[in-house]
Formats: sequence, C-alpha cells, structure tokens
Amino acid sequence: MKVFVTGGTGFTGGHLIQRLVKDGYEVSALARKTSNTELLKKLGVEIILGDITDKDLLKKALSGFDMVYHLAAMYREGGGIGEKPFRDVNVNGTKNMLEASMHANIDRFIHCSTAGVHGHISKPPADESYPYNPGDVYQETKVEGEKLALDYFKKGLPGAVVRPVGIYGPGDLRFLKLFKTIQTGRFVMVGDGKVLYHLTYIDDLVEGFILCGKKENALGQTYIIGGGRYLSLNELVEIIANVLEVKKPKIRFPFFWPVWTAALLCEAACYPLGINPPIFRRRVDIFRKDRAFDISKARKELGYTPKVSLEEGIKKTAEWYRKEGYL
Repeated sequence: MKVFVTGGTGFTGGHLIQRLVKDGYEVSALARKTSNTELLKKLGVEIILGDITDKDLLKKALSGFDMVYHLAAMYREGGGIGEKPFRDVNVNGTKNMLEASMHANIDRFIHCSTAGVHGHISKPPADESYPYNPGDVYQETKVEGEKLALDYFKKGLPGAVVRPVGIYGPGDLRFLKLFKTIQTGRFVMVGDGKVLYHLTYIDDLVEGFILCGKKENALGQTYIIGGGRYLSLNELVEIIANVLEVKKPKIRFPFFWPVWTAALLCEAACYPLGINPPIFRRRVDIFRKDRAFDISKARKELGYTPKVSLEEGIKKTAEWYRKEGYL
C-alpha cells in the first residue's frame, strides 16, 4: 500500500512514518526545502518537495497513492505571527489536501486535528461530542480544518479525524521547559494546581493513527486519542520530580490573572520586535484550563488501548532529554 504523509518532518509525523515503514508500507512524505529530512532519507522514504499551499503540486503528487495521513499544521505556542499563516496552512492547506485526495480517489484520508478544538473543558472529561470551544487562533483554525475534513467525508472521501491529546515522548521539546524548571527547583505553580491535564505518549498516538487507517468502522468518525488517565497538574509535577529524583517544587503563586496580564504585556512588548516572549498567554493557560478527555469511543470502536503508563512515558522522555544533553 502506498501512503502519502504530510508533516513527516515533525515530531509526530516522524514517529508515524517510522511505524509505517516498519509495517511494510511504501511511504512518501511531503517536505519543504528548508525542512530537515535526514530521518526520512535514512528510512528510505520518498521525499516530495513542496508544501500543502500548492494546489497544483498536490494534485500531481497524490496520483497513485492509496492512503493519506495529513499531519502538517501551523503551530507556534507563543503566537505573534498573525492569523494568516495559521489560516493558510490549517484551513486552506487542509482544503487543498482534501480536494487533491478526492481528485486522486484516495482510499482513506486520516486527518490530524487536536483535542484543543474543545478548549477549556468546563465539565470534564470531554468526549467527541463535547462542543467546540477554541481559545486561540491555532485552535480556531484547527476547528475549521476539521470541519472541512468532515464535510469531504460526507461528500464521499473515505476518512477519519484524530484528535490527539497533549503529545509527549522522546524527540519532543515542548515539555522540556517544564522538566528543566522542576529539576532546577525553579518551577512556580500558579494557582492551586488542581487543574486537570491529559497526555498521550507518542507510541500510543501512532497506534491510534494506524488503527484509524485500518478499521472500516472508523470511516466518517472522529476519535480522541489520549493516555489511559488524566490527572491534576499537582500530580503531574510530582511524577516528573520523582522521575528526575528531585524534591517536588514548593514555590506557589496563588493568583492567576496577574500572571496572565504579565504574559499579555510581554507579548505586546516582544512581538513587534520579532522576539519570542519569555512568558505568553498560551503557556500560562496550563494553570487555568482543564484538559481532561474520555477515550472510551476509541477503546470500543477501534480497540485502542494505551500501552505506556504516564510514569513510564515520563521516564523515557527524561532519559532522552538527558541523553541529548538537554537536562
């Protein structure tokens, strides 16, 4: 089976491609000229230069493929680049991929969305029927991209939507700052730490993608893919501290909104100068927004079962950080 992957030079896409190659699929990946393609070359993956904003290229490139995994997305934690780049990739780029896949008679299209389309979960845990509640431009454009995918599925393109919950594991750097501040004792808990958080180990997420690519009953459906349990931020910090063999941080600032306001002012001062702010609202929101999800639909319909416990996943991630010299 010939599989076409977008976002293959990213963390999640790279792990997915490794699994696809291991399972015997013939894989091709779309990559920009500026992307690091060393891993793809080592895996023997065909690299197609271009990006998802090029409609004509996509229509030619997708000819002869059986399946598409669409993972490419514009994601920048701090923001500050305006709405257009997010819309160009997450909405218009997704539409280009869907149209090209319909034109090429693709047998299955797996669209990577995000559990972030639900925003803050006021009545946790949330399942797939929970209302959309995006809280920033990334989440807003991911909602639009997901809706486009579901519309094309109704029009006859066979496919499924995957909503990953907080992805982590060896190779990912988004949680590095959390690990480092806990290790050095500089982590500051904002608020009471009772806010809920949910993570997904990368290997479990990849298994969810593979199942959506195989199961017939996945067609037309949306699945939240997450770890086996959610927990409070207090508990997560304690697990990381235990793995790192350091004392659990005790510094706490009880008031959220002054910190959020400081983040807003940092953004206002830094973005016009092209500087990434040391603190920004999206990162501060980890202390305020509940992110807890119900994965029972994926368990029941796909046979999805998370295999890596949170403690084991945190340990593997910490070991990779140490091996690479980050900790």
